Amino acid sequence: MDLLKNFDKVQDPSKLSATSHFTNDLGLDSLDTVEVVMAIEEEFSIEIPDKEADAIHSVNQAIDYIMSQPDGMTILYATPPFA
Repeated sequence: MDLLKNFDKVQDPSKLSATSHFTNDLGLDSLDTVEVVMAIEEEFSIEIPDKEADAIHSVNQAIDYIMSQPDGMTILYATPPFA
């Protein structure tokens, strides 16, 4: 979650939790959400196809997507942002 804590467009970082919705809870618009997905791709060295990226609207959905990847557990726990 450090990735989102440090994202300057998050209006209220105190609302950040595993269940936070990017728009409803964090005040991000659709372009901000795209930037978050791109940051996730960069941070975890993965590529998220557009169709799947369009379905990621919350912290849990991002974690679920990463976990669904073949090396999901390794990817998620080897990198601190969601630890």
